[in-house]
Amino acid sequence: MPAASDSALLLAGQLRQRSDDDLAALLAAREVRATGIRDFFDLADALLEPSSVQAALSRLDRPTLTVLAVLAELGPTTPARLDDEVRQRSSATTITAPTTDEALSTGERLALVLREGDRVAPTSGLALALAEWPSRGLPDLAELLGDPAPSTLAPVASADPSTTDRLASERAFATTASVAELIAQLQHEPARELARGGIALPDTKRLAAAMGVELDRVVGLVEIAERAGLVVRDGARWSAAESSEHWLVGDSGHRWSRLAGAWLERLPADVRGVLAERAHSEWGERLDQFTSWLFPAGGDWMRERIAVYTRDAELLGVTAHHIPSTPGAALLATGAPAAATAMAGLFPPEVEQVYLQHDLSVVSPGPLAPRVDARLRQIADLENRGLASTYRISAESLTRALASGDTAEEIRSFLSQISLTGIPQPLEYLLRDAAVRFGLVRVRSTADGHSSIHSDDAALLRTLLVDQSLSSIGLRGERDHLVSRFDRDVVFWSLSEARYPVAAEDASGRVVVPERRRAPAARTEAAPDASAALIARLRLEPAEAADSEGAWIARQLEAAIRSKALVTVTVRMPDGGTADYQLEPASVAGGRLRARDRRADLERTLPLASIVAVGPA
Repeated sequence: MPAASDSALLLAGQLRQRSDDDLAALLAAREVRATGIRDFFDLADALLEPSSVQAALSRLDRPTLTVLAVLAELGPTTPARLDDEVRQRSSATTITAPTTDEALSTGERLALVLREGDRVAPTSGLALALAEWPSRGLPDLAELLGDPAPSTLAPVASADPSTTDRLASERAFATTASVAELIAQLQHEPARELARGGIALPDTKRLAAAMGVELDRVVGLVEIAERAGLVVRDGARWSAAESSEHWLVGDSGHRWSRLAGAWLERLPADVRGVLAERAHSEWGERLDQFTSWLFPAGGDWMRERIAVYTRDAELLGVTAHHIPSTPGAALLATGAPAAATAMAGLFPPEVEQVYLQHDLSVVSPGPLAPRVDARLRQIADLENRGLASTYRISAESLTRALASGDTAEEIRSFLSQISLTGIPQPLEYLLRDAAVRFGLVRVRSTADGHSSIHSDDAALLRTLLVDQSLSSIGLRGERDHLVSRFDRDVVFWSLSEARYPVAAEDASGRVVVPERRRAPAARTEAAPDASAALIARLRLEPAEAADSEGAWIARQLEAAIRSKALVTVTVRMPDGGTADYQLEPASVAGGRLRARDRRADLERTLPLASIVAVGPA
């Protein structure tokens, strides 16, 4: 086992040679806190801390841990010998070990394994942590190798596949529809993320009402959408991702495929392999037992992670009551495309036509095709979402459509195409009246970049002035118009959302459709990148040291003095050659090293300028 001081010295040197990107990845993977870390020796000490090593081991699977445990028992060795040992010891067990190179690469990436020349060695932290495992109730090397995997999953005996598929498809359809509603809401108004984590309660209530789910379901649906890249968090705001526009108009099978495919991609590879092999077996408690065996140090972290995936599997219809559905089995066995075909066949057929009622309601006799639904929502407000959704057309919704660039003729043509009942007379009157009223309020830019609001209806201007919902744009009355310190586009969208018949005009008085923008909102400043700041601090050499390598050698010697470590010091001799001394450094002062030579049993004093390298003894 390497001595702690030797491991720290060698690890510090290897950390110094890593690129900034590799260091950033290591700091993130090991969750290193920057507090108290001044140089690479401090970082090495932090990475060798037992609690830090144990946290790293908790993320590793049993095959990788087995290779590392064999290395910890052997000590410094060659990869070839390590590979032979792993193969011999695992040949009689049920475990399938990864290649030695894969496990060593993982160990090096996490700073658990040291490589010097053609030899590899466990860090002192790794060796100590694994030696303590039995006292923690964790498996030793013999148990890692010898404990057989539990019977992972039980075959499904009595479940009716059609019943499982029906329930799974209902849940999948509901989840897909809920995510669509989530995106629509976030397009309209982002949601605020609290500093302590979680979406603010008012936004949670708004999203839950739109999706038709309980409050505690919102977080899970946001996670499903985020995993699929459909919603994003920017600082303290959740909003719809650009890619969500294309997703919203895809058919239901395509939309489900994106959500389920993202779930599959994030599933731990080993667990995914087990589930694929047993796609017709029951999940539940036995899956938890297998996960505990596969990640023996995972503890609550891994159990909670698996719980999230099994929860989402139920929501996405991959399983129903922990039994894989036909699309779920296809997803695990062959991937998302085949599963999408299977799930689309279970979904209720989509319709592209609706009933336009005299009371201005719009009734869909089945799930409306997403592209038709997206277009209809520009003209009408959703009242009730379900297999047969209900929408309502109003003067305000038509004004909103006109303000977004639609013409009355385009609206009439679209409604005629999708209506099974023609266009009722009340709707024709409403559309005609909305077109006449549109532009009753006009917004123009002023020379100073602000805006002015005009209307031939003086009473309407007075209404705008006292409307509390418009207080954020600070309207003020002038002789025959209103003014605002905000620009035209912000005022236009504020009036449009307040459902006034507003139009925006350019400098020549022509009606234009402004780009969608919102009044500036207070943004939470992104937290500074602690890892970048730490890496910059580690790279900083003392200002007085012209020779950075000389400064590094001095730091290595100072670290050896603090830990009373025995080191190998390479000295350049007067004839140009080099000589190695095994020394216990005592002090560095005046440009000279004073150290005890244990082998010669004498004290040596060496000029720092002659020292070309320092390493573990």
